[in-house]
Amino acid sequence: MQKVSANSLRVVDVMSRDVEFIEPLASAQDAAILMGEIEVGALPVGSADRLDGIVTDRDLLYRVVARGRDPTTVSVQEVASRPVLSCRQEDTLRAAMDLMVVNYVRRLPVVDPAGTVVGWLTLADISRHLLVEDSALQSALQALTEEVESV
Repeated sequence: MQKVSANSLRVVDVMSRDVEFIEPLASAQDAAILMGEIEVGALPVGSADRLDGIVTDRDLLYRVVARGRDPTTVSVQEVASRPVLSCRQEDTLRAAMDLMVVNYVRRLPVVDPAGTVVGWLTLADISRHLLVEDSALQSALQALTEEVESV
C-alpha cells in the first residue's frame, strides 16, 4: 500500500454517491425515524436540484426535544441548519476538510458545476478511507494490536 494524502485525494474518491433526501415539510419525527432506519446523523432537506438545508440529529435534539416542541408538528424546514455549505467533486479532500473544520460541520453535500447534489462527504467517510488506504497508519495499528495481544 502507498501512503495516501488528503492533499492528493479528491472528494470524488471518498464521497458517498447514495444520498437520501427528506422533504422540507416532513415532520421532525419523520426525520428522526428515517435517520434511524438508514443509520445516519443528518439528512439533506429538499432534493438534488434544490437543497433547502441540512437537518442533523443535533438540530432535532436542541431545536425540538430540548425546547419541548412536538416532533410530529414541527417541520424539518423549521429546524434545519442553514446556510448549506458544499464542496465539489474535483475539490481536494484537504480543501473539503478545511471547510468542515473552519465551519464546525461534519458533513458536506457534494455538488456538480450546476449545483446539483451528486454526493455526500462525511467525517466518517474520510476517516474510513484514510484508515484503509494509509499504509503507515495500517502498520502502526497492526503493531499496536500485536502489542496489546501479547500483554
